[in-house]
Amino acid sequence: QLPTGLYKKVLVILHDSVLPYMNEPTLMMDFLTVAYGIGGAISLLALNGLFILIHQHNLEYPDFYKKLYSLLDPSIYHVKYRARFFHLTDLFLSSLHLPAYLVAAFIKRLARLALTAPPEALLMILPFICNLFRRHPACRVLVHRPGGPADMSEDPYVMEEEEPSKSRALESCLWEVQSLQNHYHPDVAKAAAVLNQSLSEMEDDISGLLELSACELFDKEVKKKAVDVPLEFEQVRGLFGKKNDIFAEHFSLD
Repeated sequence: QLPTGLYKKVLVILHDSVLPYMNEPTLMMDFLTVAYGIGGAISLLALNGLFILIHQHNLEYPDFYKKLYSLLDPSIYHVKYRARFFHLTDLFLSSLHLPAYLVAAFIKRLARLALTAPPEALLMILPFICNLFRRHPACRVLVHRPGGPADMSEDPYVMEEEEPSKSRALESCLWEVQSLQNHYHPDVAKAAAVLNQSLSEMEDDISGLLELSACELFDKEVKKKAVDVPLEFEQVRGLFGKKNDIFAEHFSLD
């Protein structure tokens, strides 16, 4: 057992400063699988090392996707390692051979958590969800279900279920994204409205959105050029601009 701070320091550098230089990287299997099971930020950081062992050294992890699914909680959009986590999650969900129920469970959970996410996270997760629909057309029933939310007395999706196969995600619909189409931030509303149209075959590149911060989003809004909107149809005369106003006799606007 390592202190939490030391766990994080080790896992941050393990995948690129330790594993490539080991003669037998598979010796780290037990350490990484235990770290992955701890939860929280430690599990997120363990994903890098596990990905290398799974991808390059044939590590088999039977409950890998179940654990990855359980890592999706409200804090995932706010943590320091958000970009790293979603980059790896995108890789893990890139296989076209994943069952539809599994991908649908991830889509529903991400959409449900998006209801309380900040705008900078939403601008990343909405294209992320669109990419999942492009890879897995069987999941598009979540968007194109006849009747949609109007015909559902309640959402059949079980948010608290830890097993993706039992979450009933494929029986649900994406009313969460429909709600985000009325978001106060215009860019978020525009990104959510993309699902109302036919998706292009080419996936969106989300690499530039993974590390988008609130400060960058604010600076972008501040630097936008304001459009002059005419507010007066008559030229202002006098102090208050009214005809035959006593103030117009004594005050003028130069």
